[in-house]
Amino acid sequence: MTEVEIPVDTGDFRLMDRKVVDVFNSMPEKNRFIRGMISWVGFKQIALFYEREERFAGETKYPLKKMLQLASDGILSFSFKPIKWIEATGLVVVVLGTLLMLYSGITWSRGTVSSIPGWLWLLVLLSGIHLLALGILGEYIVRIYDEARKRPLYTVEKEINIEQGDDKHDR
Repeated sequence: MTEVEIPVDTGDFRLMDRKVVDVFNSMPEKNRFIRGMISWVGFKQIALFYEREERFAGETKYPLKKMLQLASDGILSFSFKPIKWIEATGLVVVVLGTLLMLYSGITWSRGTVSSIPGWLWLLVLLSGIHLLALGILGEYIVRIYDEARKRPLYTVEKEINIEQGDDKHDR
């Protein structure tokens, strides 16, 4: 669902190279969905599988509400698909409203007019236009949000044959 490939069954605990930590810390976001952010940085990752024993005592302190919040953070931070869905729904409803308008016009021209299809197509068409407009506005807001996060444009994993202090190339 996200634009970033997030490994399945990962937690927020992990071992990281200093370079990954530095890039992660350079991201000034306040809503930090760590699993997605680490995947977004793009460095190589490997999973270490282990057997986890049953909880010794008590119950989890992570209730359903917090799990839903975590899922929401992941979707809203790393996926623009909900906005695309709103936009697509608006487009479908506009097409449906247009078809109802045509149907209403045909029934009117045949003299079998009913006021219900006339009002229905208007209502559906306007609702579709509103949803489509909401989706387009959402696209702009998503782009503004993406810029406001101030994530680095790219990360350098490795430098090869780079000499430090070469003044002729600094100009």
